[in-house]
Amino acid sequence: MFVYILFSDQRSRYYVGQTTDIDKRLKRHNLGRVPSTKYGVPWKLVLQISVSNKTEALILERKIKKRGAKRYLDDHLGV
Repeated sequence: MFVYILFSDQRSRYYVGQTTDIDKRLKRHNLGRVPSTKYGVPWKLVLQISVSNKTEALILERKIKKRGAKRYLDDHLGV
């Protein structure tokens, strides 16, 4: 299971999600098949974090969204 952060240069926005197959999910985002990201194509994978199960993924995803993806990246990666 992965929690991931995407970034769109076109919209200057981040997107946070979770999946079991990061490559397949990124393709779906960039093909416009995900309603919440179809207007930011192309999306770039900025961060992927491996977690052991869906519960952990949901908790981490919520934590990142609450903090804000950019702030989370700044705090944890010094970006």
